[in-house]
Amino acid sequence: MASVFENLPLERSALALPLLAAGQPDRAVVWRRGEPVNAARFLAHVQAVAEQLPAAPAAVNLCEDRYAFLVAFCAVALRGQANLLPSSRAPQAVAEVMAAHPGSYALGELALDAPPSHYRHLPGLMDPPQAESLAEIPSLPADQVVAIGYTSGSTGVPKGNPKTWGSFNASNTGNLRMLHASVGRHFHVVATVPPQHMYGMEMSVLLPLLDDVAVHAGRPLLPADVAAALSDVPAPRVLVTTPVHLRALLESGVALPPIDAMVSATAPMPVDLAQAAEARFGAPLLEVFGSTETCVFASRRSALDEPWALYDDVQLHPQPDGTQVRAPQLDEPMTLADIVTLHDGGRRFRLCGRHSDLLDIAGKRASLGDLTRRLQAIPGVQDGVVFQLESGDALGVHRIAALAVAPGLDEQAILEAFRQSVDPVFLPRPLKLVDSLPRNETGKLPRAALLALL
Repeated sequence: MASVFENLPLERSALALPLLAAGQPDRAVVWRRGEPVNAARFLAHVQAVAEQLPAAPAAVNLCEDRYAFLVAFCAVALRGQANLLPSSRAPQAVAEVMAAHPGSYALGELALDAPPSHYRHLPGLMDPPQAESLAEIPSLPADQVVAIGYTSGSTGVPKGNPKTWGSFNASNTGNLRMLHASVGRHFHVVATVPPQHMYGMEMSVLLPLLDDVAVHAGRPLLPADVAAALSDVPAPRVLVTTPVHLRALLESGVALPPIDAMVSATAPMPVDLAQAAEARFGAPLLEVFGSTETCVFASRRSALDEPWALYDDVQLHPQPDGTQVRAPQLDEPMTLADIVTLHDGGRRFRLCGRHSDLLDIAGKRASLGDLTRRLQAIPGVQDGVVFQLESGDALGVHRIAALAVAPGLDEQAILEAFRQSVDPVFLPRPLKLVDSLPRNETGKLPRAALLALL
């Protein structure tokens, strides 16, 4: 059978970029079950899977094992198809994405009880074949759309964002510079976030494809599982996580093997949490800033509460409704809803909130982000969120609501404590106690799920 690598369009070869970073055939790409899978075996596996895929425009990559995801991601791309990355693997979310891409199919390594339509179960994604030598590394056209990532729905309906192989190469450059400066040129990643999320894609899929980096195949969530996964890989180790997962690690008291850096995203990192994590685990905590639309374009060391530092060749331009971003990975400038102030000649910025989060009630101003932080800081509140309802009152003012996880407290006690730090016009009504917040796999709170709890 002819290699699928031979089917790549030759007329675009001048704009092609390698699928896998050049290196030794035995360099580890993934650590799985305590053993490395080297580049030669990985590429042989990608070749074998690519030959099994049907002709189609796109595929929903539902693989849960990170190694299976990596193989499927590359195989789909080599067939000239796009990896569809829904905001959730819930059946409805998958169905909506597939409906938006007629002719697409889904694939994964698991035999699902209720698979989506056109699901291809590929158990072979878990069994790397033997390989004697490293095959010629294939390339992809720089302008080929290899993934379409969907936003989380935390601010509304999930939206698809096409990513080309060239844009992924460009955005990954900034992440590599940041990590090289902190841990050196070779390291091993353990990630608690799924590869389908754009943050997980950048930090646990692109890094091992585009540099001398290896990633752990699992997605550990429980503190003991995180510790075990870190023990499975050699030093230097980088833990890619979120504030929610990091707080759980600290509260558990679990001992971790030595780590060289922590990376966090998906939600603002409180300074006290960053400082506690650095003190406990003896490693810098690097927070990255970006979005599904833009990918990461800035970072900071959160424990020092410094302004965000822009990656090379990134420019920000404040706008009335947000901030325009110009970055090497963007073909056109993109405006985000975030409000920033620029410093140090425009190379650093401070985040002032999102345009949609800014409140103006009775001539007084606040932001939902700041109100949420104040709610979470109340003693006894384990988790909480403040958000604005869609329907306004008779004067057109949109009410503020809140959900809180606070065993041992009642709503009135929380409101009284809240009143000590915020203006009364910004007290949430209603404030409802819940057992837990409906956070998704990366710790974000889809708006529809919040409204459903009310």
